[in-house]
Amino acid sequence: MHFIEYNRAEALEYAKKWAMKRNPEYYNFDGLGGDCTNFASQCLYAGCRVMNFEREYGWYYISPDNRAPAWSGCEFFKRFMLSNRGEGPFGIAREIHQLDEGDYILLNNGIEYYHTLIVVGFDGSIPLVAAHTFDAYKVRLDSYRYQGAFGLHIIGANFFSDRGPSPV
Repeated sequence: MHFIEYNRAEALEYAKKWAMKRNPEYYNFDGLGGDCTNFASQCLYAGCRVMNFEREYGWYYISPDNRAPAWSGCEFFKRFMLSNRGEGPFGIAREIHQLDEGDYILLNNGIEYYHTLIVVGFDGSIPLVAAHTFDAYKVRLDSYRYQGAFGLHIIGANFFSDRGPSPV
């Protein structure tokens, strides 16, 4: 297995292009619990180009009916990114003030993580985020109502050398 760095510039460019509209290559989950983690996964994929096709515990999207729970589910996304040791992206927990552009914030309502945001900039020390469901681009994190926020710093992705990452 080989390691590739997360291309934050590509993830940010994708977020800028698609934050306020939908990429027709992906299903829009707005009517099925929200599209935020689907959008976050699309941004992450733009920056790493490697999926993990492990059926139940991976991170991949082929179609609306053929995707891993971690692709579009906030809690599953968090769990996968923190525990992945196989193919695909992985990250570590970080305090919100330690995040970089291209990292992710997951909001908690006191019961569960329910909203996934990508950090696209900063206003002083306040992260500016992009998201779907309630479409946003360069919105201050402090404009959201939540009980807790989890910072996810993406380190990179692993891929098998015989395949390599998908072409950009």
